[in-house]
Amino acid sequence: MSEPIHRLRPDFSIVRPATPGGTTAVADFIHVSEGLSNAYLIVTGAGRVVVNTGMGFEGPVHRDNFDAIDRGPIRYVVFTQGHVDHVGGTDHFREAGTEIVAQAGNLAQQADDARLGAFRARRSAFAFADAIAAANRAVRQARPGEPSGQARPKPTMTFRDRLKLELGGVQFELLGTPGGETMDSLVVWLPQHGICLTGNLLSALYGHFPNLVTVRGDRYRDPLRFVESVERVLALDAETLLPGHHGPVSGTGVVRESLERVRDAVLFVHDETVKAMNAGRSLHEVMRDLRLPPELEVGEGYGKVAWGVRAIWENYAGWFHARSTTELYAAPPASVHGDLVELAGGAEAVSARARERLERGDAVEALHLAEVALAAVSDHAGALAVSLAAHRALLEGCLSTAGPNFWEVAWLRREIRRLEIAIGAPA
Repeated sequence: MSEPIHRLRPDFSIVRPATPGGTTAVADFIHVSEGLSNAYLIVTGAGRVVVNTGMGFEGPVHRDNFDAIDRGPIRYVVFTQGHVDHVGGTDHFREAGTEIVAQAGNLAQQADDARLGAFRARRSAFAFADAIAAANRAVRQARPGEPSGQARPKPTMTFRDRLKLELGGVQFELLGTPGGETMDSLVVWLPQHGICLTGNLLSALYGHFPNLVTVRGDRYRDPLRFVESVERVLALDAETLLPGHHGPVSGTGVVRESLERVRDAVLFVHDETVKAMNAGRSLHEVMRDLRLPPELEVGEGYGKVAWGVRAIWENYAGWFHARSTTELYAAPPASVHGDLVELAGGAEAVSARARERLERGDAVEALHLAEVALAAVSDHAGALAVSLAAHRALLEGCLSTAGPNFWEVAWLRREIRRLEIAIGAPA
């Protein structure tokens, strides 16, 4: 790898269709079928092990891809976490005698996702809906008439901290690693080969700052548990990591340096946030001011340092920021925006001030003002135009950075299109 991992520009193709014949050998006996997340096939002389099964509609393609490599019995299906893009295709791999293996918290994780399925689907649509629909179409073309439901499989074998297996002379160690995307996270360690399958423990973009809470809406993730889990992987001294998205990370030195860097970056943000909380600084001050030192620089293509600050703060302190009595009640700030517009002389005056702030380079402040005006007059042309221009400025700034953030870019593009439709502007 010519550039250090932390300097690589993120690959935004996090969501891609599983394609027939789309299998790559990542070791002599390990193959990956890429889709909405990676599904792995491990071939042994006594049968096969499948690690993650993709979404429900991807299962048939992953199965075809793996059967083209080897048709031995599937002895184990292992889930690195309970998210549906890791477990949804399981029905296509289950055979008589197949053990479904997961960390002990897997069913609780699946239940949590199912409980809020409609909410999270709605909240994540801006980032994933188009790509998932395209992936679904691609699979339907490859396997017309195939059922597309998601499995909610019940594991037949669970463990909490460590589980050792052996199949066909290949040794497997499954290690519980909570604190990444889920509290049921595990990694699969192949000690004879120095290979560790990490799932999404290290985020969907390896080497980047993790999402300690997602923009789509999720439970807060404990940074100290994350650090402990990274240290558990570090202790393996792996030669190769096989992550839940994209290709292998190879070389003991590369693996160690990248794991240490992301561990230390998260620990730095945690410690500095706690220090600021104890010093009486405000959340927004810390979000604005906290920066990683150069020696801990990591990509922010999936999570961001500022978002990490907020997640850490609210994970410790909750939703009440003790800045205003109004935080305790159901009336949001927008409930008085109409009054502010009236006192300011109307939506035109507020929109004009928003334009001034935008021209000074204050895109976020311009958005605040434009939203005040739009709360009073929802179709105000000037406020809509300022809002659109501010979103475009924010997107341009985001894309001009060394590592634009996947979620930020997706949200800004969605809002730009919504505003273009509202004012009839060209796309």
